[in-house]
Amino acid sequence: MEHPENDKAYKGLKVNSGVESLGSVNPYLSQMRKKRAVELSVNDYVEGIRRGDVTVLSRAVTLVESMRPEHQAIAQEVIERCLPYSGNSVRVGITGVPGAGKSTSIDAFGMHVLSQGNGKLAVLAVDPSSERSKGSILGDKTRMERLSLHPRAFIRPSASSGSLGGVARKTRETIVLCEAAGYDTVFVETVGVGQSETAVYSMVDFFLLIQIAGAGDELQGIKRGIMEMADGIVINKADGDNVDEARRAAVHYRNALQLFPMPASGMRPEVLTYSGFFDLNIDKVWEMINGYVDKVKINGAFDERRCYQQKYWMYEAIDEQLKSRFYTIPGMQEMLSHHEQLLLQGKTTSFAAASKVLDFFDKSCNGR
Repeated sequence: MEHPENDKAYKGLKVNSGVESLGSVNPYLSQMRKKRAVELSVNDYVEGIRRGDVTVLSRAVTLVESMRPEHQAIAQEVIERCLPYSGNSVRVGITGVPGAGKSTSIDAFGMHVLSQGNGKLAVLAVDPSSERSKGSILGDKTRMERLSLHPRAFIRPSASSGSLGGVARKTRETIVLCEAAGYDTVFVETVGVGQSETAVYSMVDFFLLIQIAGAGDELQGIKRGIMEMADGIVINKADGDNVDEARRAAVHYRNALQLFPMPASGMRPEVLTYSGFFDLNIDKVWEMINGYVDKVKINGAFDERRCYQQKYWMYEAIDEQLKSRFYTIPGMQEMLSHHEQLLLQGKTTSFAAASKVLDFFDKSCNGR
């Protein structure tokens, strides 16, 4: 390519022709892209999931997370086909304040579970999304160093997308796919203590609350709602000089739990101390979880909770679809913009504007 800047009229100025374009670092990259571009049928997805193909399972989860209507249609069909093969795992929800060591603990718990036999473990780790950029680092997998290399572990980090703290319908549907793929233990990690706990509780069999000692008055950190939902409480970082502090914190929590009514399961939560970093008392924590699951299966609370969860997610799906239909009705965006302007000009109130918009929604639904 000729550059006019190299003309003799422009003394002292010269533009080089540049470096010759090099080939791909990975000679197989183009082949991989072509292979990945091949679309899978519903049968391909179901068969791949049933034989435990991690690549097919990952692509199916991507469909579940996609917002595109064509992807959602395929995902729902795959999920329905996988339903008969689901429900055979132990689902454990894990939550705690930021910095409590949830990811490190999951790495330790997971390695202990996998060392007990030939089972498979799925970890659904939800990363908080930025309110500004809507992006997410998805770094939980880097803190699960041993699990991420284990051949019988499947770790799927997902962005919360601002939905119920990160745990919503897509996570529950992912559980169904993982169970159909033969994963008999499923961990669901939340982004932290917040409103996501209600969603987590409604999709797991055991809800574990991780706390830490030495960060101030433990009783100030106790929230009645989260304490009532927890099936077990564990104090992390009980090692070194922090052992006595962790034991005192455990006593505080045990005393507080005595003030709460007996849970519907008939099992009062246990409080244990452990160290996820040094793998101390990990076996005791898992014994607590297994013991709880065994007992609730005997007294019927296990099946009752699963039935409650089915109903809960039916109503959640209704709410989600109503909201979607509300905003996609023809003329709704113009109606909202009109009333926004009236509101900002001080010509109406928030409640009056909402009432007008809902009247428009009702008329649109009734075809009037």
